Amino acid sequence: MISNVDLILRLLAAALLGSLIGFERERQHWAAGLRTHMLVCVGSCLIMIVSAYGFADVLGEDHVSLDPSRVAAQVVSGIGFLGAGAILLRGEIVRGLTTAASLWSVAAIGLAVGGGLYVAAVASTTIILLILAGVKPLEERYRSRRQSLEIRMSVERGSMSIDVLRQALGTQSPQVRQFVVQHSDLDAALDDVTIVMARVVPRDAKAITDRLRMLPQVHQFGDNL
Repeated sequence: MISNVDLILRLLAAALLGSLIGFERERQHWAAGLRTHMLVCVGSCLIMIVSAYGFADVLGEDHVSLDPSRVAAQVVSGIGFLGAGAILLRGEIVRGLTTAASLWSVAAIGLAVGGGLYVAAVASTTIILLILAGVKPLEERYRSRRQSLEIRMSVERGSMSIDVLRQALGTQSPQVRQFVVQHSDLDAALDDVTIVMARVVPRDAKAITDRLRMLPQVHQFGDNL
């Protein structure tokens, strides 16, 4: 059985390590921020301590067979409800997966501290912080290169369909996320077409617009509308 001082130190260490990751989430204005990560980490640490040492009195009894690790194992699956609460669906965009993963990771750190694996806990905290704070600029730079492309043009009425568009775009047609055809308010013989494409890199944007601009049924394109 560990001493009371060691027990308190483990709980404090879990609170400290959880706060480091929670602060990173807090500055991003996520609901699961500083306090949530600290509570998850301390709670997981306490569960691990109970799992490892809470049944020491009965393990020595005759005909008693226990697996103390089973209590700690439930944290891995039980933390899922908090992660689910951090995930939001906005339209077609899912947000909060990183925060849910950080909560799950913080729970693992708490278990490690509760088991006395301080080196593993500190190393994991450092790695997680590097992933959350260090990789994000690289991720945003990559995403900025793959932005959505909105194209507006006026075409002869009834001449533009999704099949015509797919034929014009070829292999890039699956990137079309929105295709709207409306009667033009300025000319009864024309339709106003709006096309939104996703994951378009800058070098492909000009080629796509040039290809659509050259279609014979196109009368006006882009800024000329």
